[in-house]
Amino acid sequence: MATERDPFVNPFPAEDADRRAIWQMLVPRDIDAFVSADWGAVADDFIAANFTGMSGHFQPDPQKFTLAFPTLDAYRTEWLRQAQEFGAARAAGAFAGDPRDGIFAATRLEEIEIDGEAALVRKKFDGHLAKSDGSSERMNWQTLYVCRREGGRWKIAGFVGYLPHIQD
Repeated sequence: MATERDPFVNPFPAEDADRRAIWQMLVPRDIDAFVSADWGAVADDFIAANFTGMSGHFQPDPQKFTLAFPTLDAYRTEWLRQAQEFGAARAAGAFAGDPRDGIFAATRLEEIEIDGEAALVRKKFDGHLAKSDGSSERMNWQTLYVCRREGGRWKIAGFVGYLPHIQD
């Protein structure tokens, strides 16, 4: 019988410091900053120079991908818009229970490819956020992050996000 994973526990062993650090950055720190709309909590997790973010718009065809975030400022603006919208819905009682728990439960980050000072990270979302009206909000997408070690720590250099999450 397989054991169920605890979404709040870093899945990487203590001796794998790089993967543990990347997970900490992209799961708990990212989720906590988002639910509190606190960009300052994650601002130092990005490399502003040459940052590039692409959106897959949940489409499987790369022809439909766009250069949605040509700068970190452009991404920060959209991130804050989404986080503030989420916070307003949360404050209005739109969610049943704590949606932070639902985001953690839906998030999987178990694949990190490291080559020297660069890493390719696959973060997947697959779950539901329960709403107070009995419905739910589906979370089903993935993001590919390019991270680089800068100043002794891992940071996000760019990403391709809002990709469809197609299960095997």
